Amino acid sequence: MINEKDLKEFLDEKVDLYLNPNFIADDPIRIPHSFNQKEDIEISAFLSATIAWGRRSMIMKNANHMMNIMDGSPHQFILHASPTEIKKSLNFCHRTFQGVDFQAFIYSLRNLYKNHQGLEGAFFTDKEDMSEGISNFKKLFFSIEHPARTEKHISNPLKGSAAKRLIMFLRWMVRSNKEGVDFGLWKSLHPKQLSCPLDVHTANVGRKLGLIDRKANDWKTVKELDVHLRSFSPEDPARYDFALFGLGVYEKF
Repeated sequence: MINEKDLKEFLDEKVDLYLNPNFIADDPIRIPHSFNQKEDIEISAFLSATIAWGRRSMIMKNANHMMNIMDGSPHQFILHASPTEIKKSLNFCHRTFQGVDFQAFIYSLRNLYKNHQGLEGAFFTDKEDMSEGISNFKKLFFSIEHPARTEKHISNPLKGSAAKRLIMFLRWMVRSNKEGVDFGLWKSLHPKQLSCPLDVHTANVGRKLGLIDRKANDWKTVKELDVHLRSFSPEDPARYDFALFGLGVYEKF
């Protein structure tokens, strides 16, 4: 078993290798990088993260389709699109996220931006991790009329979900933009509150490195991984997402 000091040095080397603008080229984070306004970035990031499962090429293709449906101006579309314009979203489909879900998301986002200080305000929490903030966000997001089927597209850590896509979205919004990958747009939250998005790659690498013992990919496993990553970097534990993901995807570790 590799000791903690050597493991930290190993992961820090992998962070240096993968945490750079080259990461953006084939990752869904490329979609919000095509915008400049804060609200456009966060809305496009939220929607792109929502459909971030499956082949990355298809994720980016369909995320671009979402942006085209919103006329390339997500914030203006969310605020001002007419019911007829919003109905264009019914033609969208990414796996189980269908047009009816996209339409519901548009109206829920409109409610957030008109009545609840937007996405940043909806996610705010002062707790040490984002589990309560995500759970409260889900309640607020679905506080207006919506199809019951759409609720499955927003996970809830307090009910055991690893909430991988929302954790990834929060990393995009909160982590510093100094490396040219994440955005650092949200100042009401701190990187130390973030966790590592737990997907099949990061989980498998985490187990091989002895960072995870649990077999399930759930919120308890996210918290188990947190213990190690926060000991390595208390102020920015999510930086190790790049090391674990890179080891799994690019190095087949």
